[in-house]
Amino acid sequence: MDYSVLENSTLFHGIKASELRKILESVPHHIQVFDKGECIFHLMENADKIGVILEGRVEAQKLFPNGSQINVTTKGAGELTGPAAVFSKSHKYPCDIIATEASTLMMFKKEDLLYLMQQDVRILENFTTAMASITYMLQQRIELFSYKGIAQKVAFYLLVQKRKTGKNIIPIPNSMTQWSMLMNVSRTSLHRELKRLEEEGILEYASKEIRIVDDNKLQDLLSN
Repeated sequence: MDYSVLENSTLFHGIKASELRKILESVPHHIQVFDKGECIFHLMENADKIGVILEGRVEAQKLFPNGSQINVTTKGAGELTGPAAVFSKSHKYPCDIIATEASTLMMFKKEDLLYLMQQDVRILENFTTAMASITYMLQQRIELFSYKGIAQKVAFYLLVQKRKTGKNIIPIPNSMTQWSMLMNVSRTSLHRELKRLEEEGILEYASKEIRIVDDNKLQDLLSN
């Protein structure tokens, strides 16, 4: 395989492809391909594998008895899926992990990943950073869900993304449908609210991105 695709991954960031080839030759792992819509890890399945996404996109989806669904996270190439579940006391996946497009993952068992971290401190540091980022992201999701109004959720999401990137242009994550699931609102309601905010001169709404026009008004929405 082309090990260069791993150089900027969450787990192997900062390690050259030539080194990665040697490191991975000594550790059991396998490459697995999933079709769009295929389930990678099932809810409450025994959590014994961690995946590095080589290509594609996956989602953690939580389905409730009333039929509603929340998109817990969306991850793309280079990111990890399943680490929190594997290293938890329950050893169960808390959500279904679904390939939202054709995806390829490099799979490790827990003991093999631990061996990797023991062999190279850079991998241990990268993994620790990834786990800390997951915790931080979940804290932000909790804050997002604390806002009841769609306009407030939009404002919070856009302001967080601007703080991360330092840019006023925020890409819509994957699609409007995926973004609405991430926000736990209907696609129609989200579209309608974005148009209203655009009419008020707070933002500009395009098919694939949002441009923040007035930061102060976005911040004011969070105070209402």
